[in-house]
Amino acid sequence: MKETETIVEMITRFTDIVNGLEALGKTYKESEKVMKILRSLPSKWHTKVTTIQEAKDLTKLPMEELIGSLMTYEINLTKKLQEGEDEKKRA
Repeated sequence: MKETETIVEMITRFTDIVNGLEALGKTYKESEKVMKILRSLPSKWHTKVTTIQEAKDLTKLPMEELIGSLMTYEINLTKKLQEGEDEKKRA
């Protein structure tokens, strides 16, 4: 994942790559896709990655659930950063 990229943009790019590979005959299990996405996240996401790894059975975690969890985390992270910036402006 690129530092400036959103989860939706990253998932779209990932899906395009996987679909291209599948067209060439390379297929991935759902669990392999989940692990590849988790490994591709930048360091500011490591807390969330660790939480998911400890709380979920990654061999059975659907992509939709992972994406939903990551999108929720991204929204909360963005909100916290925005609140911090707003607080600095008031000070």
